[in-house]
This record gives sequence, C-alpha cells and structure tokens, in this order.
Amino acid sequence: MKYGFSEITPEIRKLADSSIEGYKIDTNLYTQFDVKRGLRDINGNGVVAGLTNISTIKVLETGDGMPNHGDGKLYYRGIDVEDIVQGFISEKRFGFEETVYLLLFGNMPSEHELAVFRKILADFRTLPASFTRDVIMKSPSDNMMNTLAKSVLALYSYDDKANDISIPNVLRQCIELITLFPVLAVYGYHAFRYARQNDSLFIHAPQPDLSIAENILYMLRPNKNYTELEARILDLALVLHAEHGGGNNSTFTVHVVSSSGTDTYSAIAAALGSLKGPKHGGANIKVAMMFDDMKENVGDWTNEEEIKSYLRKLLHKEAFDRSGLIYGMGHAVYSQSDPRAKVFKQFVKKLSAEKGREDEFRLYELVERLAPEVIAEERRIYKGVCANVDFYSGFVYRMLGIPDELFTPLFATSRIAGWSAHRIEEIINSNKIIRPAYKAVSPMREYTDMENRMD
Repeated sequence: MKYGFSEITPEIRKLADSSIEGYKIDTNLYTQFDVKRGLRDINGNGVVAGLTNISTIKVLETGDGMPNHGDGKLYYRGIDVEDIVQGFISEKRFGFEETVYLLLFGNMPSEHELAVFRKILADFRTLPASFTRDVIMKSPSDNMMNTLAKSVLALYSYDDKANDISIPNVLRQCIELITLFPVLAVYGYHAFRYARQNDSLFIHAPQPDLSIAENILYMLRPNKNYTELEARILDLALVLHAEHGGGNNSTFTVHVVSSSGTDTYSAIAAALGSLKGPKHGGANIKVAMMFDDMKENVGDWTNEEEIKSYLRKLLHKEAFDRSGLIYGMGHAVYSQSDPRAKVFKQFVKKLSAEKGREDEFRLYELVERLAPEVIAEERRIYKGVCANVDFYSGFVYRMLGIPDELFTPLFATSRIAGWSAHRIEEIINSNKIIRPAYKAVSPMREYTDMENRMD
C-alpha cells in the first residue's frame, strides 16, 4: 500500500509507542542535578546566557519581598517604550519605522535620517521578478508562518551575497526582510485563499508613500480602504511587538543560530519556526479562539460567577482545548502588569467603540480582572499573574478584519526588527558558538548482538 506524506502507518505508530518510555526522564532528576528546566528557575527568572544593548525588561520593586512582584517596564535601547509610544501619539505620526531605526542603530532618528530610512525601506519593498508566481503561488500552505519561512529561504537563492556575513551586507539583508515581510505574509494569505478556498485573487502592490501599517491594510483589503484609527492601532501593535529582550524563544533562536556563522535567511527562518509555536507567537490566535468558546458557553457576559466557573474549567482541562491554560494570562517576567498590554488596552477601547463591539471589550476587561483571582485560588504560584500583550492583540486584529491566519505573521512582521538587531549584535560580539550542556542520565548497558536479541 502506498502512503502519502501525512499518513501515519501502523508500523510508525507501533515504533512510536514502543519508544516513548525510552525518552521519558524522571522529573526528580531536574531538582537533583539543579537543572533549570526551560532555562528558568522556580520563580521564572531566566538563566543569564548573554549580554545585550538592545532592550531591557524590568519588574519594579514593590518592597514586599516577593520575587518578580511589581509593575513591568520595557525599554528599547534604554528608552521607556511607553514614552516612545506617547511621542508617536502626541504628534499623530506612524512610529514603527522609527522604532525599527532605533532598534537597528541605537538612537531615535532625526527628521532627515527618518526620511532617508523610509526611502530605503520603500526601495527594497519589491519582490524579485516572478517571485510571487514561482514561490508564493506554488504549493500554498494553510499556515502563513510556514509560507513566510518558505519565502525567506527562497530569497536566499535570489541573493548573490547570501552567505556574506559582513555587517553592511547583513544590515542590507535585514532591512530588505523587514520591509518585505508584510508583502510576503499578505500575498501568501491571498494565494492560500485563491488555491485552497477558490476565493478571488487580488494582488495590490505596496505603496512607497504609505507606512508599513498602512500598506498591510492596503494590500490585505479588496477595496484598499482603511480608517486612520485602524492604521494607527495596527502601527501601535507593531511598535509594541517589535522587541522583547534576548531571552524570548525566537530571539534566543536568532542568537543561537547566528553564533554558528550561518546566513541571515537561515537565522530568520529558524526564528519563524520558533514564533509559530502556540506557547510563543501563536498565543494570540489561542486567546481569540478561547474567547470564541467562552462566548458560546457563558450565557451572561456580565455574570462574574459564571465567568469564574468557565475559567476554572479551563484550568481543570474541562473547557476549550483542554490544555489547562488561560491564554493571554501570565508572563515569564511580568507579574503585576505587562507594559505593552497596559499601553495597548486604552486604544483597544477606542477601536471597540468605533466598531460597536464594546460588549466584547467589557468581557475582555472582566476576564483580565477575574483570571488572576481564579488562578491564585486554583494554582500554587510564585509570582503574580497579569494579562500579557497577546491578551488583547487577537481581539484587535479581529476588529481590523485581519484573518486569524495572519495573526502570528503580523507578530513576525513586527518582531523581525528585534531579530535583526540581535543578529547583528551576535555577529559583532560573539566569538563562540552557543552550546549549552545537557547532563546524560540514561543507564549504561552492554551491547547485545543480533543473535542474542529475542523478540
């Protein structure tokens, strides 16, 4: 019998079942050998694996002696991200391009420097000839993160200096990828809808005079139209997701892969694979889907006891995906507040009013308030629990009419700014390949030849 790629044959299933026990590790051994699972201690603090100039994550001290028990702060190149955002808001300008400049070059640009940088971005915002037809339109995937990774790796073949890791060349490659990511993601989605769902195909070329946020909405929508509030909130989402330290999973992946001396396309594709995971960038989709399930199973969205009951079911693996998680709640570092979620929330409220979805916003607010209480009652925790940036982002994307398939690619479209800065930082400062140690705990055994093995 001939099997396809996706077929799990009886032989494969039998081999998998028989091998599982050989992979299991006694959890007590992690304590015995003082191994930090997930490179984090019992309080959630990450093991220090490197140094960075690019961003700083802090938890403000509260004086109560509790570890990681305070409001969170995030700094891009030493500047409070809340101040950065406030500057963009007060002057009513799109800020993602300035944020990219800050992360790449260490300073906020002058008006002239920003104009030059915007022109560079616009000039690079063109795919190679026939790339859309030959790469994006062929074998479209139902997962846009895989489409992005495929496209990034394919761009390697179009680059005559793909393996050159000199800083000027890597910077050029990174800027090209930063400005092309929205195009690759949106075109990939259109190709998927056309090929898999028999939808109409339309390809809008990005406009040089529009910001990255505006171009995303322009390319995505059939009529190319969007409101100023929609574009500004999407721009804000890009700014807030652009960077979050060297220790998050995808950025650490960039450091690890870059330390081997590999090319930019391979390093960024590896980061995309990391961000795709539901425990990382895929969490925003999970939050939106969790709320879909909640709205179907909670009769009164204002009834606190009914909502608490649903949240308990989530924790006890009795609701939604049975994972035991309340998606969008909790963070490895932040306890009292995630500064990104705090900044984002005030604009989410404005957008919900424009879209007539205030009832949903109030439900989100209620869950944000009640979830920490329920988690504290049901779980033994070592620090506070707060809403993270993923909590509201999926709701925002839904209100913007952005399909679920593009939620995580939008995260990538923003975070590639930070990935690029960290790649350059690793190349400049690294002189060793990153290679952590794993302690072997399997028992030693004698080899037995085939004749002495019995079925």
